[in-house]
Amino acid sequence: MNSEDVPANKKLSVKNLDLFYGEFRALKKINFNLNRNEVTALIGPSGCGKSTFLRVLNRMNDLIPDCRITGEVLLDGENVYRDIDAADLRKRVGMVFQKPNPFNMSVFDNVAYGPRMQGMHDRKKLAALVETSLVKAALWYEVRDRLKKPAQSLSGGQQQRLCIARSIAMEPEIILMDEPTSALDPIATGRIEELIRELKKDYSIIIVTHAMHQASRISDRTAYFLLGEMIEYDETGKVFTNPADKRTEDYISGRFG
Repeated sequence: MNSEDVPANKKLSVKNLDLFYGEFRALKKINFNLNRNEVTALIGPSGCGKSTFLRVLNRMNDLIPDCRITGEVLLDGENVYRDIDAADLRKRVGMVFQKPNPFNMSVFDNVAYGPRMQGMHDRKKLAALVETSLVKAALWYEVRDRLKKPAQSLSGGQQQRLCIARSIAMEPEIILMDEPTSALDPIATGRIEELIRELKKDYSIIIVTHAMHQASRISDRTAYFLLGEMIEYDETGKVFTNPADKRTEDYISGRFG
């Protein structure tokens, strides 16, 4: 498929995706589309394939021995397993993990790390990019006088927003978030949710979450996973109020999972 053939609002497309760990089939015939400037939530019980699917999208499963994938993952019409170098893909598709994982360096150097690795060494350009990234991550005004302080001196919520700023500094097109608020208190969680709503103006976002209320609050579309299958994927309002599959209804209502 050429990029000219991709619908204007479609950013990512997954077609008939299977993932195997050795002989074990962990993901089964996944079909999925991500629109531009939307938030998609992945929900489902633990071990159902949500995080595994997330890692497919920026090829983090490449690092796992005996992992094999069939089907297609297309980013703007390009096959990410055939047409795009893994390092380039991870620039375009950023990742924020469950627990904040700032590097053992200053706040400034955390955000500047990726651009420096890509060859940006002009101090003024780096400083401008760090500020822009921290502003977008709603962190600048809290840390602008602490840029030389260790990142570990920040609170948990601030550390997670720093990790988001670190991802933004690479100028991604998609941001993947794997339960980014599960280790945070309710106030920090609320700030991350506000940030996600703001970030979707510039990025497409996929978030794995166990919190039903969080999915309903911040996502445009929701996918329900169960035992490696994507049972249902639709507009969030429809999934939560009028699900098409009884298994989705049972999970959302708390009768299962």
